[in-house]
Amino acid sequence: MARPGDLITLQGAVAAATAPPRVTGTSVCAVTFSVWAPTPEQVHVRVDGVDHEMKRDGDWWHSDAVGTDYAFVIDGKAYPDPRSLWQPNGVHEVSRVYRHEFEWTDGAWTGRALPGGVIYELHIGTFTPEGTFDAAIGKLDHLVDLGITFVEVMPVNSFDGVEGWGYDGVLWGAVHEPYGGPDGFKRFVDACHARNLAVLLDVVYNHLGPSGAYLDKFGPYFAGRNDWGPGLNLDGPHSDEVRRYVIDNALQWFGDFHVDGLRLDAVHALADRRAVHILEELAVEVDALSAKLNRPLSLIAESDLNDAKLVTAREGGGYGLHAQWSDDLHHCLHVALTGETFGYYEDFAAPGALKNTLEKVFFHAGTWSSFREKHHGKPVDTALIPGHRFLAYTQNHDQIGNRATGDRLPATVPTGKLLCAAAFVLCSPYTPMIFMGEEWAASTPWQFFASFPDPQLAEAVRTGRRREFARHGWGESDVPDPMSPHTVANSRLRWDEARTGDHAKVLETYKALIALRRSRPELADPRLDRFAVEQDGLCFVLHRGTTRVVVNLGTTPVPLPHGEVLLTSSANPSSVSPESFAVVALT
Repeated sequence: MARPGDLITLQGAVAAATAPPRVTGTSVCAVTFSVWAPTPEQVHVRVDGVDHEMKRDGDWWHSDAVGTDYAFVIDGKAYPDPRSLWQPNGVHEVSRVYRHEFEWTDGAWTGRALPGGVIYELHIGTFTPEGTFDAAIGKLDHLVDLGITFVEVMPVNSFDGVEGWGYDGVLWGAVHEPYGGPDGFKRFVDACHARNLAVLLDVVYNHLGPSGAYLDKFGPYFAGRNDWGPGLNLDGPHSDEVRRYVIDNALQWFGDFHVDGLRLDAVHALADRRAVHILEELAVEVDALSAKLNRPLSLIAESDLNDAKLVTAREGGGYGLHAQWSDDLHHCLHVALTGETFGYYEDFAAPGALKNTLEKVFFHAGTWSSFREKHHGKPVDTALIPGHRFLAYTQNHDQIGNRATGDRLPATVPTGKLLCAAAFVLCSPYTPMIFMGEEWAASTPWQFFASFPDPQLAEAVRTGRRREFARHGWGESDVPDPMSPHTVANSRLRWDEARTGDHAKVLETYKALIALRRSRPELADPRLDRFAVEQDGLCFVLHRGTTRVVVNLGTTPVPLPHGEVLLTSSANPSSVSPESFAVVALT
């Protein structure tokens, strides 16, 4: 919070001192409030319950006032600041002045580049029983011991309600108060850096949530809708300021909150027909900030396009992002492990699908997609684009949570196959990502949940989700109530199981695989033109320099290559048992 006697300029409102502080002679904070609002004829700012007239300067409005809690009044109704940094009472209530005065201890932190890294995705609300940043700090040593280098945090922006995934955010710059607010997130980032963990933050720029999205009251922020809510006006009239809204938010996380990278949600839903796409514009700005801060900053896209243009350097005609998720590899692994072939999994049961996707990144690379009913994707030039620009994973929040019951792989896949999946991912040329609890085969599901206070909206989400899954063959009664506190409770990790039985075996194997990836650099070598996969039935051999990774998903043992066995899950030390793997250094 701002201190008495400080002058703060809120650029609609970037709550930081953009003018030198000066003593005003008052006992409370004097602030210049500013907001971009081209649509209304008049705007007032209500500060601590008192309305103040704002002066127009082009499409911006400004006013000096004294106080801490504020909202902008349009046509007699008060709305929170579109650029709010603090919403202590929720997304429908007034904003609060926040000044970046946190005492960081990460001055020696020089950041991490993505190549060679291992990512761990977590959700603050269910990572611990308490569901807060401070509680999550208490589990960071577990991640260090596991060998993690990047912690990817699902969205922490403000959304309506207490519990939720975070993708229904409506005030992108304000950290969700139940998690611990802006200072809580800073404590978390600072604690990660103290343990040499880089922080990636999941951000959502493709849509806003269904409750509390008031941006259109100020100006033409919105342009149409996508599957999840109103989308932004990125290429129409007045879109310059809307694009700036996105880019300023991204730069805020890097500069003010010290994060090391952003995961950009569903970028295929960004509707932008400009010559310079918003993603390229963002990459240019982030690269410039990286040079200023003298530490690596990463942008990682989630994309359904199967187009490596996103991660191709701008010099090569691409957007210059640093990495993207690779769902095709997930789908191939899922089919190989589970045998499921319904919905979009159908195509990935094709002979050779897993081998080809391991080698070529995309399964759909200009090929027919039966789920989309069209040809899809474009081949990756594996001689030019390194594997570290693609994330590999067997589980993530979407692929688990968007199943009817939120069941993880351990619910249907035996332990041996789970370890095989880990070997595929952690010995691949791609950047591995682990979803929280995966490392010990967590028994808890990860289910979709929300807590919208509006009963009509809550019921619409509840019935809509059940009907959606009913169309895919699940009974409506099988789908957990997303509005029930029990659904949230069921999704929280049970840390007590991590050291017991098969859970402990899985955990130790994950640790060993990550350590091996680090100790033998050829296992992390991202050069795709030096990577090959042999397949004989359901036995796969990954060629990693002088190392061979044998993964046997079949029912009969296979012989070991001649060499030193570095790690194995096989019950028979002289062969690779069914549903097991071995990593061998050739002699």
